[in-house]
Amino acid sequence: MMWYDGGWGWGGWFVMTVSMVLFWAVLIVGLVALVRHLAGTRHHRQPGPQPPAGEGWGQERRAESLLAERFARGEIEEDEYRRRLALLREHR
Repeated sequence: MMWYDGGWGWGGWFVMTVSMVLFWAVLIVGLVALVRHLAGTRHHRQPGPQPPAGEGWGQERRAESLLAERFARGEIEEDEYRRRLALLREHR
């Protein structure tokens, strides 16, 4: 029998169909992965200021840390820093 489609027969059509489905599947999965990657990198949040702590030890710790930051920036002198730190620690 003579084949007019180049001798591939039904096997050729099957191979072409499977390869086309695989091609589109790989393309779609790749695009979805790319979109997720790009969307995920934009949603990473940079560390910002901490939210105010609740009452208790956490709030006192935050007050001491803010006082230390002001001293490090040069906004207050060492004597004032030590006086305020002692005052904070007395009220625990």
